[in-house]
Parts: sequence; structure tokens; C-alpha cells
Amino acid sequence: MSDPLNPETGGSTRRTVHSASIERIFNHSADTRSLFLRLADGSNFAFIPGQFISLELPLKDEVRVRPYSIASSPEDGQPLEICLNLVPGGAGSHYLFGLSVGDRIGFTGPFGRFTLDRAPEVETIFIADAIAIAPIRPMIRRALADQHHPALRLHHAARTEEGLLYRREFEACATRDSRFSFEPALIEPPSGWTGGRGGLIDHVERRYVTGDENRNRRFYICGVGKPVFDLRDLLRGTGYERRAVRYERW
Repeated sequence: MSDPLNPETGGSTRRTVHSASIERIFNHSADTRSLFLRLADGSNFAFIPGQFISLELPLKDEVRVRPYSIASSPEDGQPLEICLNLVPGGAGSHYLFGLSVGDRIGFTGPFGRFTLDRAPEVETIFIADAIAIAPIRPMIRRALADQHHPALRLHHAARTEEGLLYRREFEACATRDSRFSFEPALIEPPSGWTGGRGGLIDHVERRYVTGDENRNRRFYICGVGKPVFDLRDLLRGTGYERRAVRYERW
């Protein structure tokens, strides 16, 4: 994820520390959960869909700062939702998984320029890898809120079905709105799986590069590591405008 203090990634040097309490915890799976945070002083917290906050984690020998995308929408108000994985050997994630409802945590933000503040004007494709759906979710909600939005499509890849976070929500949106489509894909699909199979790069190339000559789409890509850059370079290198391919690498 972007460095919250790097101005090139949309960071800021402002360091107002907010204190929040954990109002609710939701376990998506054994190693993935959402924390719902409410500001302790009852104040409002404004942000743009796609932005993140930086949590201050008081570990045994130091205070570490870790960024987490806001998975809830500005329109929801509080509590703010962040979604995280339990990382083997990761002191920060183990600390967060050890917290309980009512515990306090400090954070700064919001930060980041990987944002969508209003419905796009052209067909827009959202691409997310596993838990990196977090910043994409409020973007899609913001876009869908405009009844005149263009065609929107979400490609969400995960290793197994339990990694398709918010799946029912996106399926419901696709049922209600014919101009939104949800296309999940699994790396390890079970028997009977009828959705996409494999990773995102080959699928994106077939669908949006070799599949037609339209280069007027916009893309929002979020994932982990090098595949994000590979997708970015594939699209920008085959005729899509640089500014039309937005991305955030975790």
C-alpha cells in the first residue's frame, strides 16, 4: 500500500492522531477479519472512497505504523471498516487479531490518491486480488449511487471461495443493476465452480486487449506485489491512456 508520508502517493505530513474504539469484529474466515472503528470523541471523519488510514500499533519494543484501506463508504458514516489478513510471523497483524470489542486504537489519515469521488463517465473496470477488494468496494458503491452511471464491471480473484469478500453484496448489486457485472475468479476452484478460473492477467488480456479495439475504458487495479505492475503495463502498453489506468500496489 502507499506510504502515508510520501507525497507522490497521495500522503501528507499532517499527523493528527485519532483515537477510536473497536465497536464490532467480523470474521470473514479464520485468517481474515474486519474491524469496525468508531472515533472516541464522536467527531465526524471525512474521506474519499479508496483512501486508507494508518494505524499506530504499540508493539512490545516499538510503535509501528501500518496502512489499511477503508472498506466502508463515506455515506455509511461510522463505524469505519478496515479489513485485514493474519500474516504468519507478522507482529502487526497478530497484535490486531488480539484486540477485542471495546479496545482503543490510534490512527492518522485519511491518505491516498487511489480514489474515485464520483461516478465515472465511461465504462470502468475494477480489478481486485483477494483482500485488495477493500478500497474497491466503496468506489463501486459511489459509482452505483449515480443512476446514470456507465457500464461497470468487477473482476475479483481469490485462491478459494472464502477469499471472495463481500461476494453476496456484489452479486446483489449485479442483480439489481443491469449495468453492473460481477465476475469472480478462483485460483483453486472447487468441483462445480462456474465462475472464472486462474489469475487475472491472462483474463484481462483476453477481455480488454485482444478481445476488442476499444481503448476508452478506465481501470482501477488493486492487489499485492508485481502482478499489479504487470496489469498496469499490459494495459498502458496496448493503447489505454496512462491516466485511465489507476492502481495501488500492496
